[in-house]
Amino acid sequence: MRANYLFTSESVAEGHPDKVCDRISDEIVDLVYREAAKTGINPWGVRIACETLATTNRVVIAGEVRLPPSLMKKDKDGNDVINPSKFKAAARRAIKDIGYEQAGFHWKTARIDVLLHSQSADIAQGVDNASDQQGDEGAGDQGIMFGYACRETPDLMPAPIYYSHKILQLLATARKKGDGDVAKLGPDAKSQVTVRYVDGKPAEVTSIVLSTQHLDDSWDSNKVREVVEPYIREALGELKIASDCNWYINPTGKFVIGGPDGDAGLTGRKIIVDTYGGAAPHGGGAFSGKDTTKVDRSAAYAARYLAKNVVAASLADRCTIQLSYAIGVAQPLSIYVDLHGTGNGVTEDQVEEAIRKNMDLSPTGIRRHLDLNKPIYAKTSAYGHFGRKAGRDGSFSWERTDLVKALKESVSTREAA
Repeated sequence: MRANYLFTSESVAEGHPDKVCDRISDEIVDLVYREAAKTGINPWGVRIACETLATTNRVVIAGEVRLPPSLMKKDKDGNDVINPSKFKAAARRAIKDIGYEQAGFHWKTARIDVLLHSQSADIAQGVDNASDQQGDEGAGDQGIMFGYACRETPDLMPAPIYYSHKILQLLATARKKGDGDVAKLGPDAKSQVTVRYVDGKPAEVTSIVLSTQHLDDSWDSNKVREVVEPYIREALGELKIASDCNWYINPTGKFVIGGPDGDAGLTGRKIIVDTYGGAAPHGGGAFSGKDTTKVDRSAAYAARYLAKNVVAASLADRCTIQLSYAIGVAQPLSIYVDLHGTGNGVTEDQVEEAIRKNMDLSPTGIRRHLDLNKPIYAKTSAYGHFGRKAGRDGSFSWERTDLVKALKESVSTREAA
């Protein structure tokens, strides 16, 4: 582990084209969970994998789903087919909330096509019944997932991605309040923060990049900086801005045409933004648009939950956890822990054993432990799935640190033995 270095992470705002698609896909996930609850359908049976594409005044929603009856209708031959109306309404609400009312992308006038179809029976049989008989459900696919935590920020996240998110969150909140010049910013924005580490700890910011859409055609880079700099400084808080910090605010100049009108968007293209900003490995699977039988999502949440609890328990100052799965098999094929040489009197083997003892990592076990069968996913679609505050509605339950005591006791019990 290097002691002195520079590290950079980026974030993108909720109005970035890819994030618009992530938001719509997660609104669809929430819609299916809500409709299931309304109609008395068991939420454990919800299945949805929704992909969205957005371009100039056009949105396409596709994927596989197992739907409650309230989202179906009869075709002319009397067959059950998907009723697109509620899906379209959910997409329009999302676009409106993000703030798009532009000629090239408007929540009211954009054409929305719903191309969802039933989930493959071959996939369904593997998910509904675990082939290893070690859980109620099998994993929805094969794959590897990573979780990470460190002591760099209060939420145990790497500093560069934490502050990149925070800059955009503050600007979005201010933009939506509609006060003064900041209300003339558009929904589309990207940030990037470079942090200098000294003795392995964040010491100062050496470069700040922000490109943000603005609705006033007369603005230049200097005007944009005048508007956004106070929010950037507020977001960085106590983290020092170096005296020779490089500021790159709208470095190309004007940025009026933004969002899906300026660049097409797709669900799942911002997986590094969604996780740890490149400071930890990524298994490659996107989160948005998927119910939590898909271990791409649920096991990544579980891995973060476990890594965060390991660090919160002071068992280590940094922790990376990898989980691996096979489709239709409930229990993970492997659990790998790396404490990066920061273990406080414990080994990786001990932590792995404590994890196995204290959490069932089958899809069923994860969904039950973290209470994931809820419409809580739209709010995860921007500003990161990790490092957020657990909500009273059950959102971000994987950010809780309620496993600290159990992990400590498991490690101390093994040491005593």
